[in-house]
Amino acid sequence: MSLPDAGNPGLPGDAGDPGNPGLPGDPADVAALLRERAGGRTPALGIVLGSGLGGLADVLEEAVAVPYAEIPGFPTSTVAGHAGRFLVGELEGTTVACMQGRFHLYEGLPPTVIRLPIRTFAALGVEALLLTNAAGSLHPEAGPGSLMLITDHLNLMGSNPLVGPNDDAWGERFTGLEDAYDPALRGRLLGLAAGLGIHLHEGVYCALLGPVFETPAEIRAYRALGADAVGMSTVPEVIVARHAGLRVAAISAITNLAVGMSTVPVDHAQTLRGAAIAAADLTRLVRAFAGSFATRPAPGG
Repeated sequence: MSLPDAGNPGLPGDAGDPGNPGLPGDPADVAALLRERAGGRTPALGIVLGSGLGGLADVLEEAVAVPYAEIPGFPTSTVAGHAGRFLVGELEGTTVACMQGRFHLYEGLPPTVIRLPIRTFAALGVEALLLTNAAGSLHPEAGPGSLMLITDHLNLMGSNPLVGPNDDAWGERFTGLEDAYDPALRGRLLGLAAGLGIHLHEGVYCALLGPVFETPAEIRAYRALGADAVGMSTVPEVIVARHAGLRVAAISAITNLAVGMSTVPVDHAQTLRGAAIAAADLTRLVRAFAGSFATRPAPGG
């Protein structure tokens, strides 16, 4: 498949992971496929929905959904709570592209598999990328059902999706992450949350490889390092997005208190239950955030 990307003729491809020839993929080709299915629409905002948060995709209007199985180079998500579809639709007057389910390194996938979906957002021409996830809180005041705006991260996954030869057409060899979580987008989300009466916590997200949950000793260590929440995703996506020049914001739906902080056992079922509680506020906030792009604010605003 070699469809032209009329909206982004200069965007490079991605040969995939040489060590995993079953996972090739070209972001321009994927973007062209999605744009063709969506009637030529160009999204202003990209959204990635985490565990238990895929229901937000149901509020998209005039949505076109493409299963990952139909997208060249996309693996199939194996995690409960992840539908595995790429959608383009309308939300509060803004065309958005949405991943309903993501890929995790603990599924046995190579870190480089993160490149294709995130670079697809760039090839689609989005102005910003909003990442969501389900996370465990390290602070009792940010309990299950609350939301945390990510201000920074700790990458303790032991891997990085940019390891290997650099594709200079996508970004520089050494990518700075000092403003990985765009300050202007964070300010916009805080203002929108306040207007909606939503208490949006702020904090540092600690990314771990998984798939096991943490030990009490590990949680104490992560808290000492400055973490406010723990999870098993998002950071590889942020790295690829910033390498490609995308502006990024990220929100954690707090699903549980970390192990050792509660008598409730930590398991994936609890993660999905907690995400369902947080989903109502997250949906309202994401709708308002999408609506803020309807007027196409100038970059940096």
